[in-house]
Amino acid sequence: MQTVLIVGAGKGGSAILKMLTHSGMFNLVAVVDIDKDAAGLAMANRMGIPVGDKWEDFLAEKLDIIIEATGSEEVFQDIREKKDKKTVLVPGTVAHITAKLVEEREDLIAKMKYESHKRDLIFNLLHDGLLVVDQSGKVILFNKSAQRIAGIKKEHIENKHVLEYIPSSRLIDVIHTKRVEKNKEMILENGKKIITTRSPLIDEDGKVIGAFAVFKDITEVVNLAEEVTNLKGIQTMLEAIIQSSDEAISVVDEFGRGLMINPAYSRLTGLKEEQVIGKPATADISEGDSMHMKVLETRRAVRGVNLKVGPGKKEVIVNVAPIIVDGKLKGSVGVIHDVSEIQTLTTELDRARQIIRTLEAKYSFEDIIGSSEEMSLAIEQAKLGAKTPATVLLRGESGTGKELFAHAIHNGSSRKYNKFIRVNCAALSESLLESELFGYEEGAFSGAKRGGKKGLFEEANNGSIFLDEIGELSANTQAKLLRVLQENEIIRVGGTKAISINVRVIAATNVNLEKGIANGTFREDLYYRLNRMPIHIPPLRKRKEDIEAISEHLIRKINQDYGRNVEGLTPQAIHYLASYDWPGNVRELENVLGRAIIFMQYSEVLIDTSHIPALAKGENVSQESSEAIPENQTLMEMLEGYEAKIIQKTLKKNKGNKTKTAKELGVSIRNLYYKMEKFHLA
Repeated sequence: MQTVLIVGAGKGGSAILKMLTHSGMFNLVAVVDIDKDAAGLAMANRMGIPVGDKWEDFLAEKLDIIIEATGSEEVFQDIREKKDKKTVLVPGTVAHITAKLVEEREDLIAKMKYESHKRDLIFNLLHDGLLVVDQSGKVILFNKSAQRIAGIKKEHIENKHVLEYIPSSRLIDVIHTKRVEKNKEMILENGKKIITTRSPLIDEDGKVIGAFAVFKDITEVVNLAEEVTNLKGIQTMLEAIIQSSDEAISVVDEFGRGLMINPAYSRLTGLKEEQVIGKPATADISEGDSMHMKVLETRRAVRGVNLKVGPGKKEVIVNVAPIIVDGKLKGSVGVIHDVSEIQTLTTELDRARQIIRTLEAKYSFEDIIGSSEEMSLAIEQAKLGAKTPATVLLRGESGTGKELFAHAIHNGSSRKYNKFIRVNCAALSESLLESELFGYEEGAFSGAKRGGKKGLFEEANNGSIFLDEIGELSANTQAKLLRVLQENEIIRVGGTKAISINVRVIAATNVNLEKGIANGTFREDLYYRLNRMPIHIPPLRKRKEDIEAISEHLIRKINQDYGRNVEGLTPQAIHYLASYDWPGNVRELENVLGRAIIFMQYSEVLIDTSHIPALAKGENVSQESSEAIPENQTLMEMLEGYEAKIIQKTLKKNKGNKTKTAKELGVSIRNLYYKMEKFHLA
């Protein structure tokens, strides 16, 4: 570190003293001036630097530099003659120039500080949040409003990358695209919803040097709107938000007259302001009832209502809510969604569901509705069955939910992450069913695919296979199924090689298998294999206390399918449904509720007895039931005789229509043909 002596403590000497002190690179031996009141001497005293009035007193020191700051030529010559030859002497003119430069530098720094202070003051007085980043994404400005809205302190975020504290920020994208993003909604990490405009910072050469965002806390506007009692005041405060929204919004007053629409509404409906503002709320409706009028009448919000609006009859979904200020109805606000995109996505989803329909189980035990004693027992048995690898036989009438139980058993087992294959044994012919279940080898029959084909049992390997209407299997297919259950292996049609499989079989039937054993249509050994863990699912007439809960579940499902907003049933409707025996079980109940909802008005939210189709309270006792019991006949023979009479009577009623007869009797068409042949009714 070089030693320095300053001769002259006036304006120039003081400037040099300040400059050398700030640099920290020099050791100041002393500051000398004949004027004891010189400013430089006082400054040196404060800094602990020696002072004096004679520079000669300090020549004994080892000096590297002497700065002559008096401006006197005589002093300069005198020092030059007496200084050591190795000591560098800086003349006073240089000192004065240096002093002037230092002074100008300090003035410039002061001006910059003042301008910076003015800038920060202006930015911090802004009510909107302001965030500025440089080209690399580092935060260089974060005003007080931004700190308040985002809940982040300035000292934490400044000089840090913006994504470190605001991961959802799009300022980096704005820098890359050079595009302005106006009035975009965004949710911050603290849960606050804001509207923001983002813009790139571009210099004179067209180069992006950063980006900034100006944002407003919407929650503040909403809180203010709640305090305003005049609807016009609410309109003024919310207009900016509504106009900037991408959602189509319309507002009406308490009389149902159009009060406000936004550009998104005009784009969607094709209607201009003059066609809506001041006009009745029905002016934009092409098909359906005005939900604004319904809300004004009921003072209750409606959601998810399908309508057609505008001259183009655009299909939309409408959500409308009342505007209530201090308990007084002031109007209603509606948000309209274009359903064309939703319909496209729904179509694609349905297509995907059809593709994977046989590869997954959709339901779990939570989807099974019922708290009655009989249903609770069935559910507990099914849960126990899910934990074991045993074959499960689901027994119950048509429409009781056997397939639902099959799904739940698979999803409750250790195989739930593997395939769940469903097969309706009555829906396929014998030859086709066999090749579908067990697969076939190449050349097994004409039209067989090259290389053969896997069967459903192979597809379900390590998973589960659900065999519905198991009682409809032919004798040959029953024999093959028995081999699967006994040996855990299958042989493809046309093949000779046994293929080992690991499949959990869940079977279901609505027919009397014991009767099938007695008349020779169902193998006894297969029955004992399937009946290892039987689960009886009670019909709806034996668990009527579940009707209310099941109905509520079905109504939610029908609302989604039909786009309705029905909330439930009246007590009278529940009592009416409970008085019926439901021969079609839950499937029939869903049908009845669906018909009731279809014919309800959109303004009605509860199903009443007037909406429900007439339900038969019971059938007349047939003449045959009062006949005397035949003699010399077994119980089986009497049952078969009675069965033949019922089939014959139903065929006659349906004028020989076998499909309608099978549906009415709750049996498959294949089973009906079998019984007609057996009882010689063809």
